[in-house]
Amino acid sequence: MSRKYVIINAGEVSSVDFNQVKETSAETVRYSLDNTKTFVKFDADTTPSFLDGKTQYTHSEILTILATDEWTDPNFPPE
Repeated sequence: MSRKYVIINAGEVSSVDFNQVKETSAETVRYSLDNTKTFVKFDADTTPSFLDGKTQYTHSEILTILATDEWTDPNFPPE
């Protein structure tokens, strides 16, 4: 069983079944810098139904995405 990551729109957080993902609530997810997107992760061979049809990423793929300017402030921490 491998961990999968799925990016969702921030407005979809209310539809997340937090019993099926590693995050525990809407307050524990990480949002993009503009607060329009977040992601959830899960360990399962079966995708939670509320994530059906969404792109799934591996750990290395999500790390690459989270390192972009959309998710990480390039000026933080200040020099």
